[in-house]
Amino acid sequence: MKNNLTKNIFIGFTIGVIFGIFLSLYSLPLNINERLISFISFGGEVFLKTIKMLVVPIVFFSLINGVANLKDISSLGRIGIKSISLYMTTTFFAITLSLFFANLIKPGEGLDSNFQAETIKISEPPSFLEIILDIIPSNPFKALVEGHMLQVIFFSILIGSALSILKNASVLKKFFFDFNDVVMKILSFVMIIAPFGIFCLISKTFATQGISSIYELIKYFILVIFVLIVHVLIVYLPIIKFYGKISSKKFFTGIKEALLFSFSTSSSSATIPITLECLKKNFSIKENVSSFTVPLGATINMDGTAIMQGVATVFIANLYGIDLLLTDYLSIILTATLASVGTAGVPGVGIIMLGMVLTQVGLPLEGIAIVMGVDRFLDMLRTSVNISGDAMVSIVVNKNEKK
Repeated sequence: MKNNLTKNIFIGFTIGVIFGIFLSLYSLPLNINERLISFISFGGEVFLKTIKMLVVPIVFFSLINGVANLKDISSLGRIGIKSISLYMTTTFFAITLSLFFANLIKPGEGLDSNFQAETIKISEPPSFLEIILDIIPSNPFKALVEGHMLQVIFFSILIGSALSILKNASVLKKFFFDFNDVVMKILSFVMIIAPFGIFCLISKTFATQGISSIYELIKYFILVIFVLIVHVLIVYLPIIKFYGKISSKKFFTGIKEALLFSFSTSSSSATIPITLECLKKNFSIKENVSSFTVPLGATINMDGTAIMQGVATVFIANLYGIDLLLTDYLSIILTATLASVGTAGVPGVGIIMLGMVLTQVGLPLEGIAIVMGVDRFLDMLRTSVNISGDAMVSIVVNKNEKK
């Protein structure tokens, strides 16, 4: 069943790419193109909304179960410290690598900046204390309804901790355990339409964006992809091999469904259920570990986005002929790392975070308009990198907890 699902998802993905490129290159009579794009857009939205519908319930119930079943509640603190430390460290390396290669290659120096700028309004980046304070929900039910993932995680941990300490809470524990099974069964129903949903999402992307827009920013585009690959090769894989004791082949084979799904949806949050399933089936990750590390990673692990921000910032600075100082680079590293905390793992969020970084170093926000044409494709790739990071941290923390 699982192999068939993977095969069908890949088939849907491949046919979607071919069909999308066909629609972008050939104009059919009687507005057939527009009607087809409208149809596949609707199909993709239906699939994506059903997945997103399950994200909060899965995180909420699985995390409560994981914490409630802890024999030693102090282990939660250990898991939290290890996970957050790993996520923040890899994000720091990601933004540093991107700035290093961007200054080496210097994208944007030879590009004409005469383009129609779009008006983009970006809010001020939150301070570190505001980020910490925002983790505590003033209304936990509002956090559940609106999907504020860090607040949901915080509230779930409190409930799970209370259940693990209370001696006469077996009925409540059984309720949360059974409800978690119900939600996971619903997920299995939804995954039946996954190949069609991914076909629709990919078709729409290639049909509307086309491939011509990539050529204008080929240097920037390839550089971001290059740094994403380098980050996986020199940061993730050594950690997986030496600390997780897992080969690269086994790692990527075990999370291939999550990678394909994240590439298609460009959403870390929507991929949470798939990542949890891959980690449980292929790596035997304990639920109390994965139910904490994966939702947390979908919220604060934005390595792929950080890489895009570093390259894009240097690209825009070169485009406008603005020299960045050492203090600017340090500011970019700090802002990009902290901005990743609490940012929703949804498509396109990297553009909002980029606006925060540009504001911090005084670069014109209009520069975002020139990178938006290829951002949809890069969003797919960097989300896959983020998912790889979530899986890597889960495996390493799980291995460490066994010791």
